Amino acid sequence: MAKDYYKTLGVEKGASQDEIKKAFRKLAHQHHPDKGGDEVKFKEASEAYQVLSDEKKRKEYDTYGSAGPGQGFGGGGQGGFDFSGFQGGQGFEGVDLNDIFGDFFGGGRGRGAQVRRGRDISVDLELSFSEAVFGVERKVRISKMASCGTCKGSGGKPGTAMKTCTECKGQGRIQEAVRSILGTFMQERECGACGGTGKIPEEKCTTCKGHGVARKDEELTLRVPAGIQHGETLRMTGAGEAVQNGTTGDLYARIHVASHKVFKREGHNLTMNLLVKLSDALLGAEYPVQTLDGEIKVKIPKGISSGELLRIRDKGVPLDSTSKRRGDLIIKVEVKTPIKLSRKAEKLIEELREEGI
Repeated sequence: MAKDYYKTLGVEKGASQDEIKKAFRKLAHQHHPDKGGDEVKFKEASEAYQVLSDEKKRKEYDTYGSAGPGQGFGGGGQGGFDFSGFQGGQGFEGVDLNDIFGDFFGGGRGRGAQVRRGRDISVDLELSFSEAVFGVERKVRISKMASCGTCKGSGGKPGTAMKTCTECKGQGRIQEAVRSILGTFMQERECGACGGTGKIPEEKCTTCKGHGVARKDEELTLRVPAGIQHGETLRMTGAGEAVQNGTTGDLYARIHVASHKVFKREGHNLTMNLLVKLSDALLGAEYPVQTLDGEIKVKIPKGISSGELLRIRDKGVPLDSTSKRRGDLIIKVEVKTPIKLSRKAEKLIEELREEGI
């Protein structure tokens, strides 16, 4: 029965080589036996990739189907696919399997050594509503692995000489043979003895025991920009944990903004409700309103209805930390309707009703 290699990989017939490679990489990760996957599906995907990744074989397949022009594509095994030629990671003609499977085993042949990086640190930062609107500087104290102050990160006792690592013979990398269903792959990893430097101290630092890093408490200043919102995250590059012979991780601060009893935030605008007496709504008045900047006087126009909005310019949230421009304060007027009236008030209301008001 003819096999649909395009369907196996989940790509269209006109898919590019990059799309085919990405599709196979995804299936290989999903079904690789060494990762607890389905061996049969893994072989099917591998067979399809062997054909479609080779321009000549793909052209023959598009013309004749999976049987090929009389002789098949692989020459061995069910469906004409041969798994015998995968030693050293070069099983597919012209295709480096280390490039496909290197990340299964921690790295592949021919790849550059990855730079070591310290762990990131995350903290929670509680802010008041006003602090979030206008910005603030806050100090946080954290405990983290930092570069050893005694040996300056070298791992050696001050003044001691460095010698060639005996584990990796000064190469900083160690090659190992890894066996898998596809054959034997050469894996290259960082030398654990020297951390990839190829050098080790003749005498270890007594403070960090040769690790180059030690735990310490550190106080950091976080500059929170104006207008930050609840749920956002601040990043301080290089403020995370250190690692020997590598780069320092980052610090991430998750922002939690307290609610306000009066104001709510809508983008760069602030909203609030203002209770107005019925008489003031009919005749107009001036009301004191407390903003985040202090008290202001707000004019209530004659005849305003409940639910109408008043806009106070530039009393909202700053547009950014460098601009003086701000959003607005939006005031929703709520006209207070009295529940009980005095006889005098009832008489006056009756007079208004007679006038059609």
